[in-house]
Amino acid sequence: MRERTQLEKAMNRVRDMETVLEDSVGMIELGEAEDDTDVVAEAEAAIQALSPLAEKMELESLLSGEVDANDCYVEINAGAGGTESQDWAQILVRMYVRWAEQHECQVEWIEESAGEEAGLKSATFKVSGLNAYGWLKTEAGVHRLVRISPFDSQSRRHTSFASVWVYPVIDDSIDIEIEDKDLRIDTYRASGSGGQHVNKTDSAVRMTHLPTGIVVQCQNDRSQLRNRVTAMNMLRARLYEHELQKRQAEAQEMQDAKSDIGWGHQIRSYVLHPYQMVKDLRTEVETGNAQAVLDGDLDRFLEASLASHFKGQADAEAQG
Repeated sequence: MRERTQLEKAMNRVRDMETVLEDSVGMIELGEAEDDTDVVAEAEAAIQALSPLAEKMELESLLSGEVDANDCYVEINAGAGGTESQDWAQILVRMYVRWAEQHECQVEWIEESAGEEAGLKSATFKVSGLNAYGWLKTEAGVHRLVRISPFDSQSRRHTSFASVWVYPVIDDSIDIEIEDKDLRIDTYRASGSGGQHVNKTDSAVRMTHLPTGIVVQCQNDRSQLRNRVTAMNMLRARLYEHELQKRQAEAQEMQDAKSDIGWGHQIRSYVLHPYQMVKDLRTEVETGNAQAVLDGDLDRFLEASLASHFKGQADAEAQG
């Protein structure tokens, strides 16, 4: 049913564009026949407005990977730097949640660990929507913030880092085998709000896959059993993503970026002082409206990085 809905939406968008194009061409012919320049100009403007829509649909048509259409988990971790980096991690969480809301995606919280004074040490949430993983997969990496720190009494400029990790939600059609001997399960008391039950029982679950060192945790439910199920689904997704990356030439680079949240590994820079600019270091796309980006306006960066990703794949296939 999900695949059918996705196909229907895609087909309807193409049909709508065809209708606008045909109507506009007809209006141009009519306007030229009656020597009505206003009608011709209006129809030409309608056709020109189709161009960016067509480019975006062309890009979306490339989201044909095995799991591009799937929902995804987004995991954000603060880098070194204490409160400043933890506040930056929370800003990134808000940015992606805003993007999801603007694209009619649903957000489900899986886990969050609050900072000592402010912000978040880490957070994991699920984004559900059309091509959620396909759009967000290139966001994995280290994000750098430069600003006057609100936590510095001397108002000095600080540089902070946080990492973003994106992996797909996988269904039962993809077989991921996890042996009991390779799994360590720890339970602990959930932090944050949740009522007396959460505070008195070890309902939160942490799973460690020993061969790969992959760790997932879930504390969003009062039931330890349901948290175990969610954590196992997250682990299967992480293992699937891990296997996908092993097949790609850039796998080691991405792993290094995740393990070292700092200089030399950032994919995007967000500068709020002494000027405002957000720049993607992979595609060179930049904008001076940093606040809009932090409010979820990420499409220009996502589109450019996806186009670059597909171009890199095509070049590699051609050389191969």
